[in-house]
Amino acid sequence: MDYPLLHAGKVRRLYELPNPDQLLMVATDAISAFDFVLDTPIPDKGIILTQMSLWWFDQLSSVTENHVIWGSRLEGDSFGAPYPLPDEWQGRTIVAEKLEMLPVECIARGYITGSGWAEYQKTQTVTGIPLPAGLRHADKLPEPIFTPSTKAAIGEHDENISYGQLVDLVGSELAAALKDLTLRVFSRASEIAEQRGIILADTKFEFGRRADGTIVLADEVLTPDSSRFWDIADHTPGTSVPSFDKQYVRDWLAQDSGWDRVGPPPPLPPAVVAATRARYVEAYRRLTGNTDI
Repeated sequence: MDYPLLHAGKVRRLYELPNPDQLLMVATDAISAFDFVLDTPIPDKGIILTQMSLWWFDQLSSVTENHVIWGSRLEGDSFGAPYPLPDEWQGRTIVAEKLEMLPVECIARGYITGSGWAEYQKTQTVTGIPLPAGLRHADKLPEPIFTPSTKAAIGEHDENISYGQLVDLVGSELAAALKDLTLRVFSRASEIAEQRGIILADTKFEFGRRADGTIVLADEVLTPDSSRFWDIADHTPGTSVPSFDKQYVRDWLAQDSGWDRVGPPPPLPPAVVAATRARYVEAYRRLTGNTDI
């Protein structure tokens, strides 16, 4: 059965379904870096992202509702797929509610790193939020902070915005609800990750809204594409902490590839592909306890 393509993102493709209130999400093995989708895929990446998201949606169901109607799980599903699906979509497909997606990425940070660290070094703030003096790179923050950003099209940069800008964008009531829900989900996810020896340094969530106004957790959640995971054993403040994500790809492109960032990035060498896949697989296994990938 052919499904009309609604949208092709950096990693996921959304397809129309016979039920107008549902859509089909299929995660590919594509990987993006520096606002480019690379030509070289990472084998099984789409399956890992889908299976991790489904696992996390289950873990967080007591905190927030989510958009999943049915997910293709590797261990099988006693109810079966609600629609005919090609074999190559096994494990990487979600039937989701069709929602009004909110125009922001809701970022929670528990540690100072990434773009937050770059801003802090200049202004001692992150998206305008004052932070204590003397923080080192990878220090734990006194409490998690909410730092939203805009959603950019492929090839463009997301832009961090202040809470005041978020209020201007979506209104005070919705902004407050997004902040509260983001920090509650982040807090619960951090507890779960730490029980498994993993630090959730930061992550981004996307939310949609039902017709009745209910805010629903959507898209992917707490994967190596959307989150910065550190091994607790590797965490040393003041240093660059290895992470279970695509930082290995970014580092190769920036330091070893010879790419000048003009035009598309070069193909990834097999060793970089294998090492990146291994990081995604380890994050999946450490967090979920599953070894089916």
